[in-house]
Amino acid sequence: MATAMIRRMANSRAPKQVQDGFSTIEVMVSMAVLTVGLVSLLGVFGLAIASTQSSQQDMIAKQLADEAYETMVTARNTTEINWDQLQNTGSTGCPISGVSPCGIFLTGPQQIYNAGADGIYGTSDDAASGARQTLHDPGPDGIFGTADDVYIPLTGYTRTITITNVDSTLRNVTISIVYSTPQWRGPKTYVLNTYISEFQ
Repeated sequence: MATAMIRRMANSRAPKQVQDGFSTIEVMVSMAVLTVGLVSLLGVFGLAIASTQSSQQDMIAKQLADEAYETMVTARNTTEINWDQLQNTGSTGCPISGVSPCGIFLTGPQQIYNAGADGIYGTSDDAASGARQTLHDPGPDGIFGTADDVYIPLTGYTRTITITNVDSTLRNVTISIVYSTPQWRGPKTYVLNTYISEFQ
């Protein structure tokens, strides 16, 4: 019994174990790491929002380049134009007609107009049509052809069509669409680079 009492007294006199917490420096370092992580995450969200907002302009630029190329292919397939005309204005060395210069596609950046009487984008009769090309949006009801349809003029876009000879039956076609978006400080460029053959 005496030994049990001695043990109890020894236990009561033993120093109690102190629990360790975080020091101020450890808390400050963890807060700094957390802040850097959160700021980086906010930057990623900002980029995602800017990309989403400019995606409509990017899609329009792609569509403008695609439809210009499609009108070239259609004009070639329907023989509306001959192979000599499928060049930039001022091109020399027309192998079929022998008339020089040849070509109907305007050189340099051009405003985006509706296709003229020939139905081909990028030719001299586009400006004569008198109407800038517009984007037709179905409006709030989502149905085309109703009173709430919205027509957005494509005034901030320019198109450059460059056609170069690869050989006598193959040409390289480069269509560049330059446009600006509110999220970017400078102009953006969409480039479609493809080939067209004399043969269908």
